[in-house]
Amino acid sequence: MSIQIETDGPVRIIAIDRPAARNAVNPQTAQALYDTFLDFDADPDLAVAVLTGSGGAFCAGFDLKAAGSGAADDWIARLDIPDDWSDPIGDPRPGPMGPSRLMLRKPVIAAIEGHAVAGGMELAAWCDMRVMGQGATTGVFCRRWGVPLIDGGTVRLPRILGQGRANDLILTGRPVQAEEALAMGFADRVVPQGGALAAAQGLARDLARFPQGCLRADHMSARLPPADLAVALRREWASSALFADEGRAGAARFAAGKGRGGDFSSL
Repeated sequence: MSIQIETDGPVRIIAIDRPAARNAVNPQTAQALYDTFLDFDADPDLAVAVLTGSGGAFCAGFDLKAAGSGAADDWIARLDIPDDWSDPIGDPRPGPMGPSRLMLRKPVIAAIEGHAVAGGMELAAWCDMRVMGQGATTGVFCRRWGVPLIDGGTVRLPRILGQGRANDLILTGRPVQAEEALAMGFADRVVPQGGALAAAQGLARDLARFPQGCLRADHMSARLPPADLAVALRREWASSALFADEGRAGAARFAAGKGRGGDFSSL
């Protein structure tokens, strides 16, 4: 199985478990994440989820080997959004990375070690809070490959960072270390390397102690209204056509060994 699930009282811990691929998400993993988060939101015994990755990485984005080879084509073809889609709560739909189009009623905390880049950064931005270990890196690394942000990155990053800082990251694709991520507001906590999961679990247990009806009502009110989120995600999804024009070739270059580890010098 490409994810691991644990339960700590009212806290559900969900770990992407593809360490050989730095936890890059393939279609099977995306479906598993989507289903698991829907199950978490529906379970009355659970209050908070923690999303993390195994093997010292959070998530390196969508699996470009699967994208470049065509192995993900059937999955991507299932993701079109109807023009009248307006309810990400009552009418949930998967995104390329899995849960990125969901608006859950309960909070999710990202526990980030290593790389949270490209679609992995979008998954972290989908979470409601982010705890980063020192030495962790985030960034829109898919800029190198002509792969557009289609998992809510163009919607959520400006709201988290402000438009100017979001522009910087989206346009340059540059790497951002944990301390800068904290200063710009992407990270909510920075802890010693290796401590992100324990810190996120502790934070989740603290949230679970509060009266949950009030917490969830305030949490929902503070976010983009569901219909507005649906409109923004539909608008962003229009960029998915660019994958055929630029992204597939970029994914093939990645699969051939170009530009690994954030190297922009040889594209």
